[in-house]
Amino acid sequence: MRHALAVVFDMDGVLLDTERLYTEATQQIVGRFGKTFDWSVKGNMIGRPAADSARYLVEALGLPITAEDYLGEREVLFRTLMPTAQAMPGARELSDALHERGVPVAVATSSARPVYELKTLNHRPWFARFDVVVTGDDPRIARGKPAPDIYLLAARELGVEPARCVAIEDAPAGVDAARAAGMRVIAVPDPALGRERVAHADMVLETLAGVRLEDLGLDRGSAASSARSARQPKAARGPGHPS
Repeated sequence: MRHALAVVFDMDGVLLDTERLYTEATQQIVGRFGKTFDWSVKGNMIGRPAADSARYLVEALGLPITAEDYLGEREVLFRTLMPTAQAMPGARELSDALHERGVPVAVATSSARPVYELKTLNHRPWFARFDVVVTGDDPRIARGKPAPDIYLLAARELGVEPARCVAIEDAPAGVDAARAAGMRVIAVPDPALGRERVAHADMVLETLAGVRLEDLGLDRGSAASSARSARQPKAARGPGHPS
């Protein structure tokens, strides 16, 4: 197997600890109808586009509101909750190490751009170091996860073949998407989700804390120089990159 040249990160549950915030917001909404939002439902929503997840939630819990109603209420709660998101253990250290080594790094998140901005509000210097950020509402993405579109776009924006990228995910839909794109996949699932739901990843880890670059399939000696030579020259940052 050839060494990886670039790394593509999912955001929620990988870089930022937002999953508990999703749970808090959703429980506030469904609780009004006497429903409980737990991992038996959330496990089938995590990582997917918001509209798909909302439709599943409304149907699974038999909510007397539409998916659009749910998303509207959730958006209001997100304005307060999402800016409080903290970094996941080891995430900042790993992405910084990759940046310092010169390894191209991207974010591929199903979140729409406005939600991405809320989540990263207090982490802008960190996220500014990513070479590419692709959000789920990018018009070039025809299908959301588990389709490979977002990962293929991230690789194209990085200028690296998908087969030379490693993706880091926490959700089954995300693992499916990255594998379908032809990437090597490392999964870091929430303990409540369970390792078996992401067992089809190439590697399953409990946390990113202490992960070495070699663990990602990167060549310790030549990853940076190889990545730089493999990348296509770009006139400007991709449209997914934050300003």
